[in-house]
Amino acid sequence: MSTNSASLPRAAASRKRGGALQRGETLAGFLFVSPMLIGVFILVLLPIIATLILSFADWNFVAGWNGLKWVGLSNFQKLAHDTTFLKSITNNLLFLVSVPVYLIISMVLAVIIDKFVYFKSYFKVAYFMPYISTIVAVAVVWQVLFQPSYGPINEFLKSIGFANPPKWIADPNFALISLMMISIWISIGFNMIIYLAGLQSIPKDLYEAADIDGANTWVKFTKITLPMLSPTTFFLLVTGIISSFKVFDIIAVLTQGGPMGSTTMMVWDMYETAFVNLKIGYASSMAAVLFVFVLIITFAQWAAQKKWVNY
Repeated sequence: MSTNSASLPRAAASRKRGGALQRGETLAGFLFVSPMLIGVFILVLLPIIATLILSFADWNFVAGWNGLKWVGLSNFQKLAHDTTFLKSITNNLLFLVSVPVYLIISMVLAVIIDKFVYFKSYFKVAYFMPYISTIVAVAVVWQVLFQPSYGPINEFLKSIGFANPPKWIADPNFALISLMMISIWISIGFNMIIYLAGLQSIPKDLYEAADIDGANTWVKFTKITLPMLSPTTFFLLVTGIISSFKVFDIIAVLTQGGPMGSTTMMVWDMYETAFVNLKIGYASSMAAVLFVFVLIITFAQWAAQKKWVNY
C-alpha cells in the first residue's frame, strides 16, 4: 500500500515534467518558424485580405484614403460587361493549351534521355538553361527570331515555299500563339528535370517483370511509366495551370498586351488598370475573380485526380 502511495507522486511529477518538456519543444518550434509565419502573414495573407476588401471600393491611391468610396458589387457588375477583361479571360483560357503541350514534350524528352541518351547531364543543363535565363534575354532572342522581315524563322519559311509567312508577335492572329511557343520553350526544361526525377523513382523490378512477360516498349510505357509518373504529372499540371494564369513578364517585355489586345491576359489587364489607370478598387475586383478562377480549377483538378493519379 505504501509503495503504491509513493509511486503516485512520482508518476504525477513525471507527467508534469513530460508536459513541460512538450510545451518547451512546441514553443521552440514556433520560435523557429515564426520568421516565416510573419513573412507569410505580412507579404501574402494581408495583401489577399486587403485585395478582397478593396474589390468593393472605388479608390485612386493617389488621392489617399480620403478618396476611398465603397461601391459594393458595382465593380463586379462592371467586369461582367468589360470587353477588355472578358477578352483577357478568353486569352488566358487559350493560353492554358500550352500546359499539356509542354508536359507531353517534357515527358517524352525525359524518357528518351533517361533510356537512350549518353551525356545526360549535358542535355539536362541545355534544356534547363531557358528556364533559368532572364526573361528579358529570352524575349530579345525571340524578338529577333520572330522579326517579320528578316527573322530566321520567316527566312526559313520563305526558303521552303511560304510566300507570306506570319508576322508573329506583330500579327493579332498569331501573337498569342507566339507567346505560347515561347512559354513552351521556356517550360520544357523544368518539367523535364522533374520527370527525370520521377523516372528514377520507378522500381526497376517492374520493367524486368514486363521483359519476362514479353512486353514491348509501348506496353511498358503505357502500363508502367505513365501510371507511375501520374503523381508527377498531376503536380506539374497544377503548378503549370496556376503559372499560366500569372503570366506577365513575357507580355510586358514583348507585346504590352497588343496588338489589338490579342495578348492581354488577366494579370496584365489588372496591372494596367491598377498602375496605369490608377483604379485600385476595380483592379482588386479583377484579382478577386482571378483568385476564384484559380481556386475552382485547382479544386476541379484535385477532384479529378482520384480517377487517374496512382499513388
